[in-house]
Amino acid sequence: MKHIAYALGLVAAACASLVLFAQPQPPQEPPRQQQDIILRIEGPPGLPPKLAVPDFIPIGNDSDVVAAAKTIGEVLWDDLNFEREFYLIARDTYRSIPTPASIDQVPLDRWKELNADGVIVGTVRKAPPGIIVQVRLVQVATGTAAFGKEYSGSLNSIATDHGRIYAHTISDEVHLQQRGLPGVARTKLSFTSDRDGERINGPVGDRAISNIYISDYDGANQRRITATRGLDLSPVWFPDRKALAYTSYRTGYPDIIVAYLEQARHTTPAGGTAEKQNFLPAVSPDGTKVAFTSNRDGNSEIYIMNVDGTNMRRLTNHPAIDVAPTFSPPGNQIAFTSDRSGSAQIWIMGIDGSGVQQITRETKCDRATWSPAPFNEIAYTSQSGGGFDIRIFDFATRSTRTITDGIGSNEQPAFAPNGRHIAFNSTRSGKEQIFLIDRDGKNLKQVTRTGVNRYPNWSK
Repeated sequence: MKHIAYALGLVAAACASLVLFAQPQPPQEPPRQQQDIILRIEGPPGLPPKLAVPDFIPIGNDSDVVAAAKTIGEVLWDDLNFEREFYLIARDTYRSIPTPASIDQVPLDRWKELNADGVIVGTVRKAPPGIIVQVRLVQVATGTAAFGKEYSGSLNSIATDHGRIYAHTISDEVHLQQRGLPGVARTKLSFTSDRDGERINGPVGDRAISNIYISDYDGANQRRITATRGLDLSPVWFPDRKALAYTSYRTGYPDIIVAYLEQARHTTPAGGTAEKQNFLPAVSPDGTKVAFTSNRDGNSEIYIMNVDGTNMRRLTNHPAIDVAPTFSPPGNQIAFTSDRSGSAQIWIMGIDGSGVQQITRETKCDRATWSPAPFNEIAYTSQSGGGFDIRIFDFATRSTRTITDGIGSNEQPAFAPNGRHIAFNSTRSGKEQIFLIDRDGKNLKQVTRTGVNRYPNWSK
């Protein structure tokens, strides 16, 4: 498998590099006033509640405010629909319902005609020193507000992303308040892409330049984080979202880079050299440790170290190839890929290297990702025919299930922080692109379309 080839150090790119951490900072979550829950919107017995999410109401004619009001409604509809906790009434059915002049004049009778159980209404207005967004979730049957908040922020928060941060915040808070669910609307994806079209000369021929990108969870606001004339691969988030660890060939050999995004600086804690190559990092759930693969002792083994490179320890010691570690949610175990049984399979061990167990027994498996609580599962890449599919191993039942459909080759799974979704790359649309899918195999969504995109990872 190509990931094992990386582990053997067979990929070497001679490159002159310039590393930039030019992340334009997205608007921060706006301050907000909390209000107590009044009621929970329910649907008919056994069915999810039906929600309507029209455009927010712009107060005034300012073009930024008008655009933000429309964007917030559209993005909020998509965010709420993504988690499948509510039935979202199609927005094209709202055309006959008049837009109220204020948040207090919701035409409930007209929303009843669409059989809505709840309607989310909001306003956007300028106010010193920025803007104010108000929102309410109204129970259509009674007119009672089940959720209501006010958000304030700078004008930059609508000029930069047209108000998307407000929609993401509202979605996550509605999900938490109404369903007890941590949503993912404010999370980020990281991935690698060669979309800039550059190539470098190497010992085995020309190779594409691959850099690190990040985006919103739904693929919006894609932006380049590194500008290296080489290969930057396999980014993983730190839990505070302020740093990424990844593999870089910027010096001509693979090494682990830790990039501190807000500080525009990076470190190389594993201290790689041409003889001691390091790749495929994983960050512990508490953000204090990095596990990785290295050939520093003559074979591809799993190591662990503190983020600053201290207390480095070797965890595996086997003549086979051991690569691609990933931490369990409590941080006390590591899953990894090894061909010690004759073919690449998923194994687990304690964080001290003890208790090694084989999890899969298939043709070839790779790139495990451990689900967060409350699920106790590992998703991984499994060879299927001429390509690969994403499968999930359930520790409770010791069973596996396939969640992709055999179309194209599907690899590199990464769980969302709430465990309900998986990001992966697939050739189903031609070139490799990043897709999202729910853990039950439903709700497939493509989030990249330009260039070749691989190695997705999901932030908290």
